[in-house]
Amino acid sequence: MKMKKRITGLLLLLMIFTTGITQKYTTANVNLRKGPGTEYGIISSLPRGTYVTIDDDCDCQWIPVSYSGEIGYISGKYLSNKRPSIVHKREGNRLSRSHRSIHYYTNVYGRRVQSPTRYSSRPAGATALCNDGTYSFSQSRRGTCSHHGGVSVWY
Repeated sequence: MKMKKRITGLLLLLMIFTTGITQKYTTANVNLRKGPGTEYGIISSLPRGTYVTIDDDCDCQWIPVSYSGEIGYISGKYLSNKRPSIVHKREGNRLSRSHRSIHYYTNVYGRRVQSPTRYSSRPAGATALCNDGTYSFSQSRRGTCSHHGGVSVWY
C-alpha cells in the first residue's frame, strides 16, 4: 500500500512538472471571474491567502485558475508564489489576527480541499455550515463536519 501511494505521488509530481501546473496564493481578497476582465461576472470571491492552481505560469494581466472545482480568471497582480504573511492589528490591549490560517486536506478523490474554517459570513465555495460554526468545503456529503459536531446547514 505504501509503495502504491509513493508511485501515485511521484506520478502526480511528474504530471505537475511536465504540464506546467503551478500553485499560487491570492495576495488580497479577489474575485474569481467568468472571463479575463472586470466586465465578466463573478463566480466567487476568494479570501486573501487562498491557494489556487494555474496551468501555465505567465506574466499575463488575467490568469485562468482552478479553485475548488471551478475554473475562472483572476488578475495576475493578485497572485504570488508565496503565501501572504499573517498581519496582526491591535484592538485595545490585545492583538488580533486580520488573516486566518487556512488549512487543507486531500479528500478521498485525491483533491486538495480547504478544511472547515470559521468565517463571519458564508465564504465562496462553502458547501455546509457545521454545528461548531465553521464552514465546510467538502466535495462529498459523507463525513462532512464529522469532527465539527455534524452539519447544521447544507448549501
